[in-house]
Amino acid sequence: MKAVIQRVKRASVSAEDRVIGSIGPGLLILVGVHQDDNRKIMEWVAEKIINLRIFSDEEGKMNRSVQDCNGELLVVSQFTLYGNIEKGTRPSFIESAKPDVAEPLYDDMVSYLKDRSNLGVQEGRFGAMMEVELVNDGPVTIIIEK
Repeated sequence: MKAVIQRVKRASVSAEDRVIGSIGPGLLILVGVHQDDNRKIMEWVAEKIINLRIFSDEEGKMNRSVQDCNGELLVVSQFTLYGNIEKGTRPSFIESAKPDVAEPLYDDMVSYLKDRSNLGVQEGRFGAMMEVELVNDGPVTIIIEK
């Protein structure tokens, strides 16, 4: 599983010209599911996300997690994170999990983040063509892969 985490001042996701999720300060999380992923991997990634210390403390050091800041999470599925461009210029997505594997793990991650944190959690729509808008804070962008 691969997650691109962006610290944001605000973010939203739209599908079919309608906002389906939006947050204030917190984390935008783009999630790609690998064909070999399972629940244990998903839980490891989710725990890293909610405990990742990338928010500033009183001294301006990155010592606080999104939970410490009472931030929010916006989770968006993105199979293209496993695009391989080693050969040619057209990405191959063969490593991305098929929807029948990826969608349940994505849904489990959203549920896990809601259940294991005190955070507001919004989400995109799996498999939909979406538009993501964000104001990156920092910018701070972290990639987690397991």
